[in-house]
Amino acid sequence: MTSRERFLAACACKPLDRPPIWVMRQAGRYLPEYRAMKERHSFLEMVRTPELALEVTMQPLRRYPLDAAILFSDILVIPEAMGQPYRFKDEGGIAMEFRIDGAADIARLSTDGAGARLQYLADALSLIKAELAGSRALLGFAGAPWTLASYMVEGGGSETFARVKELFYSNRPLFDELMTKVTGAVIESLRLQIASGADAVQLFDSWGSALPACDYEAGSLVWIRRIVAALPAGTPIILFAKGVGGNLPALASSGARVLGFDWTVDLPTVRSTLPANIAVQGNLDPVVMNLAPDVAAAAATRLLESMRGLSGHIFNLGHGILPQARPESMAAVCNAVVSWPAR
Repeated sequence: MTSRERFLAACACKPLDRPPIWVMRQAGRYLPEYRAMKERHSFLEMVRTPELALEVTMQPLRRYPLDAAILFSDILVIPEAMGQPYRFKDEGGIAMEFRIDGAADIARLSTDGAGARLQYLADALSLIKAELAGSRALLGFAGAPWTLASYMVEGGGSETFARVKELFYSNRPLFDELMTKVTGAVIESLRLQIASGADAVQLFDSWGSALPACDYEAGSLVWIRRIVAALPAGTPIILFAKGVGGNLPALASSGARVLGFDWTVDLPTVRSTLPANIAVQGNLDPVVMNLAPDVAAAAATRLLESMRGLSGHIFNLGHGILPQARPESMAAVCNAVVSWPAR
């Protein structure tokens, strides 16, 4: 069984001798070869240049026995393609070129031609697909509409999400108008990625927990369902909604074939609670990758043992790998997974 076949079998909840492994944000600042590239190219240049995106995507796969590659990109390419560019601030964090501050700003956003403006994603995926030659699964991704709208309305990152919540609670028609546009752009982007070779796609609802559980349906999930329904039948869709693990019935109704969970939930309990045809992904605490290799490997093994006998598990971190992660600890975790349960 190839790594690609293993990954797709796990998405379909088929029994396997071990789970497949990939890691969110698996290419990044923890790799010295990435840092070397970053000295020559900006992040946005690497995202927008297919040949550079190919190189960054392949870097961790040359080091580690991962079962899937994920396109090197950024969730904010979608607002940018709609007419709202972004940049990285010198002091850290993200700044949108302008923030959505009413109906006029929403009217400025355009989904017409968004796919053409994201052609570099398709070109990068085609290059990666050829490089993988069927050996590993290839994943595309996008931000979920609520998470994208949060950046767009707040003008960047936020601790309170006060502005986007004000829009949601005070002017639902205008909120829905924004979300309709964002959802359409996400659908167009993911269709493009699937047509360009992505075996599966992940939706990142990184700020889903900013919504109260009672409002997650109207604020986020209804739009996620539209995306799932609009994508080609049979494409595995992974939904990662950080901090929303306590709202299992809602997540299970999303239509996603795989649900990703952060490290705050007990994954075996979640797996046993969900319908048998929904796979789970996760959920090692990313901080353990900053620790000694033996500590990281032991934590990975505990998670594997807790999931013994439960099908439909994709091993992953509970969020993106941190810049402080040790490459040798990443190797130890990967080796713990690929050698289990023979160890």
